[in-house]
Amino acid sequence: MRRPILLLSLLALPLAGCASAQDRTPDGTSHPASGTASGRTPDGSTGAGPSAGERWQPAPGTGWQWQLSGRLDTTVDVPVYDIDGFDHTAATVAALHDDGRKVICYLSTGAWEDWRPDAAEFPGSVIGEGNGWKGERWLDIRALDVLEPLMAARLDMCRDKGFDAVEPDNMDGYENTTGFPVEAADQLRYNRLVARLAHDRGMSVGLKNDLDQIPELVDDFDFAVDEQCAQYGECEQLTPFIEAGKAVFHVEYELPTSDFCADSRRLKLSSLLKKYELGVWREAC
Repeated sequence: MRRPILLLSLLALPLAGCASAQDRTPDGTSHPASGTASGRTPDGSTGAGPSAGERWQPAPGTGWQWQLSGRLDTTVDVPVYDIDGFDHTAATVAALHDDGRKVICYLSTGAWEDWRPDAAEFPGSVIGEGNGWKGERWLDIRALDVLEPLMAARLDMCRDKGFDAVEPDNMDGYENTTGFPVEAADQLRYNRLVARLAHDRGMSVGLKNDLDQIPELVDDFDFAVDEQCAQYGECEQLTPFIEAGKAVFHVEYELPTSDFCADSRRLKLSSLLKKYELGVWREAC
């Protein structure tokens, strides 16, 4: 998962405690096409817009669970699960569907991970500096001829397992020291490529972090996933997604819910307090 590198030294600090909150969000949210009030289906979809019936469109305020480590707990009463695409089987996705959930496939698309089964397929020429997490290194996203077939194969895996959507991680390398002269235009080109590959396979796709490019990318993505916008005073930058009728799945790690949930409700964010390992534990706004 991509989190600000400067926070690595804080991982050992305890999170502030806070009271538990209702998991299920209320019905009724903005229509993605017109912005007028509209009912929402049980899976959090608005069922509207030109992609209705083709791709799932999560609406603002949709409840979710994000679990990338530990044994998967499928009992959280929310309409959306975001889980690791490599670690889980088609049977797990089907079981979540049977429980009425939509399921997002977590992938790293901007960084190489040495433990993945396809790690050896990435040539050394596209593997750059470490991104601050053990076994992870930035990719040269300018090398579209190399990365497009590799990412297409990963997205084929998500589709074949039955996932409804994709969360592509490490999508903001141009703002970091990657070992390559990556610029904002390169990031826009690559992020749009990943979005197109997901859409071509019938899946929705979320923009992960990359707040500065939201105005250019909001039309290319179906929802957003953000880490720590409250801690850094950046949540207002996500409003283009809400105004477009698209969910913003948001997580904080170090703030108690009392510090951010009121603003999250005002902004219609789908906000959670999680621990850094992104296991089962959660507290929802």
